Amino acid sequence: MKAGILGVSFVGKSTLFQLLTGTPAAAPGGRPEARLGIARVPDARVASLAEIFQPKKRTLATVEYVDVPGVAKGEGQALVDLPALRGVDVLVHVVRAFDSDVAPHPEGSNDALRDAKMLELELILADLATVERRLERLEANIKKANKAEDASERAIFLRLKQALEAEQPLRETALSDEEKGRLRGYALLSGKPLLLVANLGEQEIREAQAWLERSGLQAFAQKPAVAVCAVSAQVEAEMAELSPEDAQAFRDDLGLSEPGLDRVIRSTYELLGLVSFLTAGEDECRAWPLRRGTRAQEAAGTIHSDIERGFIRAQVVAFGDLVAAGSLAACRERGTLRLEGRDYTVQDGDVIEFKFNV
Repeated sequence: MKAGILGVSFVGKSTLFQLLTGTPAAAPGGRPEARLGIARVPDARVASLAEIFQPKKRTLATVEYVDVPGVAKGEGQALVDLPALRGVDVLVHVVRAFDSDVAPHPEGSNDALRDAKMLELELILADLATVERRLERLEANIKKANKAEDASERAIFLRLKQALEAEQPLRETALSDEEKGRLRGYALLSGKPLLLVANLGEQEIREAQAWLERSGLQAFAQKPAVAVCAVSAQVEAEMAELSPEDAQAFRDDLGLSEPGLDRVIRSTYELLGLVSFLTAGEDECRAWPLRRGTRAQEAAGTIHSDIERGFIRAQVVAFGDLVAAGSLAACRERGTLRLEGRDYTVQDGDVIEFKFNV
């Protein structure tokens, strides 16, 4: 699963990408290119399980981020590098809320809601062009062969065209699972979930929630498949240079309950529709990312295809029950450790041992 980080120039998106993934800064003077990096999803449950099992290794779930090249400004130029976004599953739009005399905002002033709406319109127009091209092709096909399948697809694309012409992003358009499946190959950008990340200055981050409400971003994020969070890349960069103790003291002084980067990663994870199931033992305690609603046999394939193929059953206990009991043996005595079949829907925080035979 992949998230694309984008925004206008000088908003701090590349700095945020580097902080999230630990990727070094790009070499100066080179041609802008999309960069990939991996971020670990914060999950205190892995540490809690490690206290019980004392494993040799701890492994967190991950999210892959793409730093989309900086955008151009000028008449007739796109706001974002659209081709670089085609393969991502969720969009992370960084909007600016900090002042800088060295790097002024390309639009001349900070207005996060304006920037959010501006990018949304860019995505809508890009999708409209894609939809219109597809409709032209479908019309030509229908004139030649008049296949029922083409007529059915045309009806879907006419609905999309109507929504886009009304400047409605496709993530707000009701589609059946079958219709979503038919559209998957077109990589329609305004249909992707959207995380708005407000990059604040040190003073603004002290009252981040109030700022989000004043700016209008909190209201904007009430739309379907949209979320918002605040971070200060400047503050996070400074804390990255400190010891854990000093970083915590800095965070406490700012009134922050947790690192802003953790909020960004978790929000991305949730918008991707992911949950984590856990495995625990002497070798490793690990969080595994999984699509919400996945059944047990398919979840087994997340670990290894042989486990999915030879699936017999899943031994499952809720994380909270395991921690409260202190061991799997105690869970068995309490009746909280249970056996589930291949069609069991895995829940976030399930601790699972798969039984299989190949």
